Amino acid sequence: MFKKIKGISMKALMLIPMISIALVGFAFAENTVDSNAVAIDTVWTLLAAFLVFFMQAGFAMVEAGFTRAKNAANIMMKNLMDFSIGSIAFWLVGFGIMFGTSASGLFGTTGFFLSEANPGTNEGLWQFAFWIFQAVFAATAATIVSGSMAERTKFTSYLLYSVFITALIYPVVGHWIWGGGWLASKGMVDFAGSTVVHSVGGWAALAGAILLGPRLGKYNKDGSSNAIPGHNIPLASLGVFILWFAWFGFNAGSTTSGTNLSIATIAVTTNLSAAAAAITAMFTAWKRFGKPDTSMALNGALAGLVAITAGCAVVSPLSAIIIGAIAGILVVLSVEFIDKVLRVDDPVGAISVHGVCGAFGTLAVGLFAQSSYGNSSGVGDVNGLFFGGGLSLFVTQLIGVISVFVWVFGAAFVVFKIMKMTIGLRVSEEEELKGLDIGEHGMESYSGFQVFTTQ
Repeated sequence: MFKKIKGISMKALMLIPMISIALVGFAFAENTVDSNAVAIDTVWTLLAAFLVFFMQAGFAMVEAGFTRAKNAANIMMKNLMDFSIGSIAFWLVGFGIMFGTSASGLFGTTGFFLSEANPGTNEGLWQFAFWIFQAVFAATAATIVSGSMAERTKFTSYLLYSVFITALIYPVVGHWIWGGGWLASKGMVDFAGSTVVHSVGGWAALAGAILLGPRLGKYNKDGSSNAIPGHNIPLASLGVFILWFAWFGFNAGSTTSGTNLSIATIAVTTNLSAAAAAITAMFTAWKRFGKPDTSMALNGALAGLVAITAGCAVVSPLSAIIIGAIAGILVVLSVEFIDKVLRVDDPVGAISVHGVCGAFGTLAVGLFAQSSYGNSSGVGDVNGLFFGGGLSLFVTQLIGVISVFVWVFGAAFVVFKIMKMTIGLRVSEEEELKGLDIGEHGMESYSGFQVFTTQ
């Protein structure tokens, strides 16, 4: 039926265009799949970045609620400006130090001003998405310090500090762990930043609070501590719920890949840790103080979120509950210890929530990590002590925690000390008594309302 042309049947000739069309269609489909994956990953990373940005609102609400009405506008300004100034500083210098090429493993030396992000290529466009995701992380580290130094810090000094932490202090730690630096080469695991972000903010807050000194009326001559209640617990509660919501972007978004389905397990471990910590913090406070203290329960939820951030991609749901439960107890005991034993005035408990629980969560990875979760999330084949991995990972995590503390606390102490000796770190006694809203910004947060304060 089919004739042959030089040994080739007409049937075979007819198949050639059909095969060609099929091959073109396959190639087109493959390209479409690849381009769709890039688009999904980019959109997911941007969405996560926007959620993390929303954490600024959460921190502002928590800090304002846990402090007095006369300083609320000052809190808002500090949260606004540390993000605004931090964004510029991170674009100029910080991103290059954090992710630039490095020969020493200590800090990057390329990529300043986003110079390597070419808008003419997909890879270049991805760099823009990655930058905004990292910029909101840098701002989170910066804003943690605001709460611990609340109600007595000079606004100009805080602005200057914001430059240093986002341009230098935070990016150096980021390079060590996330940018291919020396701790990354040792195999340290800090998936979303219990140490990189939260402990950096917590240890800087500790340095600032020590040099700043306590608020007027906080301590008596015999060394006993006086409670200075926040003016709006509902506002603080709203802030915690905002932070809990945005934390799903913080942790699950750290995959920077919407096609990595481990974002589901990360969301689960994040939520379970926060829930467990809120419960144990409530019962711990109930046992110690006789009442289920709202502020402690709120800080407990945050402590659970901070603690799980390092290991959210490498631990099981049960391990996440255990980590959160311990963090909830730890944060209550830490707040008491820092306040009554060290006599460091931290109005919102940021040192305990972010510094102490961030360090604990990082160490917990060395105990609870499981390779089945690490492999699925892309972290790799990691097992903690409780799952047959021995002490190797725990020791690495410990080295990282200690190294970051030494660098951050030391650098922040020097920065704050220089400020204290030059432009000044603390407002005058009169300004502190009247409130920073009036003294620093010339306004009241609640103009027209009659607000009673104890100090």
